[in-house]
Amino acid sequence: MKSSNELRTLLRSIDHKSYPAYKSLAGSYHFGSYTLFIDHVQGDPFASPSSLHVEIAHKDAGFPAATYSQDCSRIALQDFLTRKLSSLFEDFNFKAKGSGKSGLMSITRCGQEILERSACQITDSKIIARFHIGFPAFGRTINAGELDKILFDFLPRCVESCFFYRRLDAKKVENTVFLAEDQTAVREILKKENLVAFVANGAILPRKSGVSDLPLKDSIPFTSPAAMERTFTLPHKGEIKGMAIPQGITLIVGGGYHGKSTLLEALQMGVYNHIAGDGREYVITDDTAVKLRAEDGRSIRNVDISLFINDLPNKKDTSSFSTPDASGSTSQAAGVIEGVEANTRLFLIDEDTSATNFMVRDDFMQQVISREKEPITPFLERARDLYEKAGVSTILVAGSSGAFFYIADKILQMDCYRPVDITEHVKNLCQEHASPRTKAPNFAIPDFTRALPPSGRSQRGGAGDRRGGYGGRGGRGGSGDSRHEHMKVKTFGKDSFSLDKETVDIRYVEQLADSEQTNALAHLLRFGLEQVIDGKRSVRQTVQLLADMLDKQGWEPFCSSYIPCGLAKPRRQEIFACINRFRG
Repeated sequence: MKSSNELRTLLRSIDHKSYPAYKSLAGSYHFGSYTLFIDHVQGDPFASPSSLHVEIAHKDAGFPAATYSQDCSRIALQDFLTRKLSSLFEDFNFKAKGSGKSGLMSITRCGQEILERSACQITDSKIIARFHIGFPAFGRTINAGELDKILFDFLPRCVESCFFYRRLDAKKVENTVFLAEDQTAVREILKKENLVAFVANGAILPRKSGVSDLPLKDSIPFTSPAAMERTFTLPHKGEIKGMAIPQGITLIVGGGYHGKSTLLEALQMGVYNHIAGDGREYVITDDTAVKLRAEDGRSIRNVDISLFINDLPNKKDTSSFSTPDASGSTSQAAGVIEGVEANTRLFLIDEDTSATNFMVRDDFMQQVISREKEPITPFLERARDLYEKAGVSTILVAGSSGAFFYIADKILQMDCYRPVDITEHVKNLCQEHASPRTKAPNFAIPDFTRALPPSGRSQRGGAGDRRGGYGGRGGRGGSGDSRHEHMKVKTFGKDSFSLDKETVDIRYVEQLADSEQTNALAHLLRFGLEQVIDGKRSVRQTVQLLADMLDKQGWEPFCSSYIPCGLAKPRRQEIFACINRFRG
C-alpha cells in the first residue's frame, strides 16, 4: 500500500498529460485514519465517473459495537452513514472545475426505505464506503490541481465528518438504531401472534405525489378501528397502538378516493423498514408479502397453473404452461403459483390492477357461459384453500363485487381515509342473500420441481465443475476462471434491465423500491446464467443458492473486478420474479 504523499507525487507527475494517464492512479493509499482505494478510472471526462472507496477500521471509527451488532441495526447505520455522506458531497459537488463530469462527487441517493446497499458496508473489522468522483480535466487533458483539491481537501473533510463517531450527533445515531430495533420487534410480534400486518395509529399513508414518495402534508393520520386495535410493547419506544391484521382473508372496501389503494400501497412497501419522518415507520407487513397483478404480455415458463386454468380449447397442458405473451388472467394465475413457490405468506391484491375474469365470475355470467365452457377457476374459489391448506393469507382491495364478502375473515371500510371494521354488519347481510360459489374442488399445490433450462452461457469451471468454490475477488469461479465481463449489464431505472441484447421487464414487480435493486437483480441473474443455471437445479434451488451467497458472501461473487456503488439488496421474492420474467 502506498502513502498519501506518494499519491500526491504521482498526481503531480501526470499533470497536463492526456486523460488516460489517470489510470496509473489505480491502487490503494494510506491516509492515516482511513485507506483510499481507486478501483476504476474513467477513460474520458465525459464518461461515467471513476469508482473509489474508503475503508475505516472500527478502532479508528469508534462506533459502539451495539450500533451494528444486529443485522437490523447494522443496515440502519449503513443507511444513516450513506445519507450523511451524500449530504456532505452536495456541499463539494462540482466545486472542482473542468470539462464533462469533472468535479462530480456522488454516492447513492437513498429513498424512504432502508435498504442494504453496496454504497456502505459494515463488516466485522471495518466500514467501507463506495462512491464516484469525476476526475477533472481541461478538455481531455489532466487537471491534477483540481483532483488534488478533491482527494486531499474535500474528500478527507467528508470522511472525517461522516465515519468517525466522535464527529457525529450520538443521539441521532442512537435514534436510528433504536428505530430499526423497534421495527424488527414488531416483525417478530407479527410472526408470534399470527398476524400479517400492523399499521400504527398516527401513521401518514398518503404520498406527496405520483413521482414523490415523501409524506403528504396535512393528510389525515391513520386511526385503527377499535375492534382491531392492538397494543405492543417495544424495546425502545415502549407502548405503541395500531391496527393489527390477522392471518386469513382481509377485504378492504369503500367508495372511490377514500383511501383503499393508499392503504394497500403502504402495506406493500411495509415489507421494508422506513426512515424516521416518513410517516410509515410503523407500517409493518410480513416481509414475504407479494403484490399480485395482471401483466399482459409477460413471459411464462413451465408453470403449473392448472389450479386456476384447465381444459383449454387447444388442449394445451396447463400443468407445465409456457407462453411468451400471457393474457391478464393467465399472468395473474402464474403470479399466484410463483408467489407460493417463492414462499410468500401473504398476497396483496388490488381489484383495479387485476384481471376481472381471473378474480370472480358472477352467477348471471355462469348461467350464460356454463362452467364447462370456462377454463378459468376464479381466485374467489381458491382463496379460502390457499389460506387453509397452503398457509397463504390475502389482503384484497375490492370495490365492484360483493362476492368476496362471503370468504372474508375481516372486512374494513375506508371512510375518508379512516378504516371502519364492518365485518359483523356485512356477515349479517350475507345471510340475507344467496351465497355465490366460493370453493372449487381439486385443490393441490404443485411440487415446484421445475428446472430452469440451461442458459448456454455456463463456462468451464462453472456451477457443475467448481473445485474452487463460488468465485473470489473479481467474481471468478473455480479452476475455470469464468469471468462476467463478456455479458453486458445495463439498467433502465427501476423498470427493466438488459443482459447483452435480452431485456428483462420488471415494471410490474411493484415492491421494488429502488433502481439499485434492479441493478443488483441484473448482476444476480448474470451470475446465475454463467455459473448456476445448468438444467438440473429447480427455480427454488437456484434462488436459494443465489440468495444464500448474497447473505453470506456479500456482493463480491456477483461483481467483476471491483464492487460498484449502486447495488441494493432485493428480497428473495424479487429474485424469483426476475428469473420468472427472463425470456432468455
